[in-house]
Amino acid sequence: MKLRLLLLFAATSAALLASGRAEPARRPRYGGTLRVEIGAIVNSIDPSVAAVNAEEARAKEDICALLGERPGTTGSLAGVGGSGAFRVAEWDAGKHLTLEANPSYRGGRAFVDSVEVQMGRTSRERLVDLEVGKTDMAEIPPEEARRVSEAGVRVAVSRPDQLVALVFVPGHAIPDNAREALSHSIDRAAIVNFILQKQGEPAGGLLPGWSSGTAFLFPTAVNVAAARNLWAQTTGSLRIVLGYDADDSLEQSIAERIAVDAREAGGLLTAVALKAGASGDEDARLARWGMVSPHPGDALAGLMAVLGPMAQVSADPPPPGATPQQVYDAERAIVGSYRVVPLVWVPRAYGLGARVRNWKTPSPGEAWPFADVWLEDAP
Repeated sequence: MKLRLLLLFAATSAALLASGRAEPARRPRYGGTLRVEIGAIVNSIDPSVAAVNAEEARAKEDICALLGERPGTTGSLAGVGGSGAFRVAEWDAGKHLTLEANPSYRGGRAFVDSVEVQMGRTSRERLVDLEVGKTDMAEIPPEEARRVSEAGVRVAVSRPDQLVALVFVPGHAIPDNAREALSHSIDRAAIVNFILQKQGEPAGGLLPGWSSGTAFLFPTAVNVAAARNLWAQTTGSLRIVLGYDADDSLEQSIAERIAVDAREAGGLLTAVALKAGASGDEDARLARWGMVSPHPGDALAGLMAVLGPMAQVSADPPPPGATPQQVYDAERAIVGSYRVVPLVWVPRAYGLGARVRNWKTPSPGEAWPFADVWLEDAP
């Protein structure tokens, strides 16, 4: 028996050594330039200058965090940057940003010497550059995560932490029953399964299940019968105009799907493309927000700060340290108005190059982890 155990131990050890899993962990290396590509066009890195759209706002938040600044404040970027892990070395507005490691950073010097950020890269350009090894990190559309992974690219996906919702424009005479009918018409599961390629989850409320634990209380299933009944109660030939970002292929696909769902349930909805920051005669718009915190009370308060002026919803945000019941009540008040129609929760997806080490996918409220990343082939 002892001999058999010894032989088994020897065979197992040999297998581990052959697979490389028994080798000692590699030590982090200092040096090198981390190459990054994003789709956003960041026009200003001054934290006091507002972003022109949600995509720029998200990227600017990440950049300002690396510089030790906070968007919306009067920053100290004049020339080099703040007190963060990096400082500004080169800046070409809307095109290119080079950051250099800040040796005085209180958290310790970053492993990489610099970070080069290329902006305004289309999703196709980013995906191709990942596949041929021209970039080390690129944000990729979540619906492309599975295909990119199958092509051999390392992919890191966050928990679903970005809400895609339909927001009705204040002042437009869309009756309550029409707004509710549209919500019942939408096949959220089909959006997740076919448009997002199962990268996400249907949203009935304003918080994901992993954060609040109460998402199951907000139904997400399509209800054609209820929708038909409500559409029949509207007077005249009501047509809802839904606007979406002309440069966002995901929004376009979702808007077109909603138009089909509304028609099948007896409603009329037209999807129209809008340039970023522009407005037309749309009755509703698609919007996307990232959670500011993993904690449900803080996340909902952050979302309501945006929804207040955008949709003019009348609900008090949960107080600091709110109970689950207080969070649910505030969430229910907004969703029950049907002025905001949650659709899906989507994750953030990142493609990583072969030489990137120690990557930690950021959680809500966290920035790109570039201060902790190191490169395999750094000198």
